[in-house]
Amino acid sequence: MERSLSMELVRVTEAAAVSAARWMGRGLKNEADDAATTAMRTVFDTIPMQGTVVIGEGEMDEAPMLYIGEQLGLGQGPYVDVAVDPLEGTNIVASGGWNALAVLAIADKGNLLHAPDMYMNKIAVGPEAVGKIDIDASITDNLIAVAKAKNKDIGDVVATILNRERHAQMIEEIRAAGARIKLINDGDVAGAINTAFDETGVDILFGLGGAPEGVIAAVGLKCLGGEIQGRLVPSNEAEKVRCEKMGIDVQKVLRMEDLVKGDDAIFAATGVTDGELLRGVQFKGAYSETHSLVMRSKSGTIRFVEGRHSMKKKPLLVMQD
Repeated sequence: MERSLSMELVRVTEAAAVSAARWMGRGLKNEADDAATTAMRTVFDTIPMQGTVVIGEGEMDEAPMLYIGEQLGLGQGPYVDVAVDPLEGTNIVASGGWNALAVLAIADKGNLLHAPDMYMNKIAVGPEAVGKIDIDASITDNLIAVAKAKNKDIGDVVATILNRERHAQMIEEIRAAGARIKLINDGDVAGAINTAFDETGVDILFGLGGAPEGVIAAVGLKCLGGEIQGRLVPSNEAEKVRCEKMGIDVQKVLRMEDLVKGDDAIFAATGVTDGELLRGVQFKGAYSETHSLVMRSKSGTIRFVEGRHSMKKKPLLVMQD
């Protein structure tokens, strides 16, 4: 892939974040998602690449979603797989909560798992605990392993998990082990990525979330030197059959090399609302301010990008003719 793609992709997440942020706190999650999707598609089609959406929001007839199989880019440049979540945290934006992101990931063609839209059981950690976790081990054993890897008492370890009824038993076990918990209402891509940054205070992520989000998180953690393990959890027979048709064994533990192959992948995210890692979009009258993260696994480069955008000259964050 071209090195310049990293900064080009930040333009995509910036545009999606700015468009979605206008809906913050207005209780209209679908409108926020549609705005992010439209902006993301508009900017994607100015980028010199030949991208195919392998992880998106829907099928071809579900416009305006970025659908699986959709072609993105100028039709020239490298062939890449694209995984997108124009607005990770639609409910977060609707309620004005924390940690909503516009996020995407790309890798060379054929290198991203085409994860079906279903649940995935996940465990994720940052670089210090790589090789120490095991999704088949108990919650307690994993917490002990992370505490040891990070030279902490288990009481100082912070686990993050989606605040869902399905996680009640996991939450009980985390508390019984003596670890602390940061419950999140939505946005487990952010939760997984946060494990790799000390300033977020998060050490490990547990729980069931979306499988597509698991692949996006895997790209981010690959860039950061972290680790995620997952296993698909079909909710019904139709989902099991879909996995079989895709050649995916639902019993298999999906590791980093299963989720994202090769040594080159790019992850980009822009904060829509404020979070532990990224600030949300701020509107300052004639301009807006964004805070983004962009990373490339091949080089190991991690950039935080602060942007100031003229809303008069570039109302869609694209130069107008």
